[in-house]
Amino acid sequence: RVTKEGLRLEGESEFLFPLYAKEIHSRVDSSLLLQSTHNVTVNARNSNGEVTGRLNVGPKMVEFHSQQFQINSKDGKPLFTVDENEVVIGTDKLRVTGPEGALFEHSVETPLVKAEAFKQLRLESPTRSLSMDAPRGINIKAQAGNIEALSQMDIKLHSSDGVLLLDAETVRLPKLPEGARGGSGISQGLYEICVCPDGKLYLSVAGVGSTCQEYSRVCQ
Repeated sequence: RVTKEGLRLEGESEFLFPLYAKEIHSRVDSSLLLQSTHNVTVNARNSNGEVTGRLNVGPKMVEFHSQQFQINSKDGKPLFTVDENEVVIGTDKLRVTGPEGALFEHSVETPLVKAEAFKQLRLESPTRSLSMDAPRGINIKAQAGNIEALSQMDIKLHSSDGVLLLDAETVRLPKLPEGARGGSGISQGLYEICVCPDGKLYLSVAGVGSTCQEYSRVCQ
């Protein structure tokens, strides 16, 4: 039916050749269905007739060809944006529900890595090393629990231009070897851990009694 608002079609409509229309609307009480036995393609062209954007819905894949792809919320806030240079997620929280978590082929740059409430945060590299770099320091905090660092080989704490500070009520080294009473510490290859007044740690060759005083020149 031809009305003052345009052409109104009831039921299924089939066009054997191109259809040119300014707007296509569905009925008020139903959705708009575009159906094809192969692909459904939507093209956007410029004034020269060149395709500047293309949406292709196929039986196995949905493809979008354009300089930028963006999903906005109902109030116009960008939720997801993709272009040739970057992918931007504008939501307050990114949730990855896969059992293997998030996989990144290269580096990850973020101001904060935080676990979900009442869940543990685990940073793991099963077959290679794990590196965290920051020009102004790295802050690792557990407000209601412990922090554990597990390694198959060595764990090294190194400061190239600064102080390694262990600030705690108690510092324990439970698995240090102990020498036999009355034996020579040198023959056993044991050392005594000594502390300077400023908190600096140093080693002195173990003996029957303490040898920290003999090696206290390290503190000067």
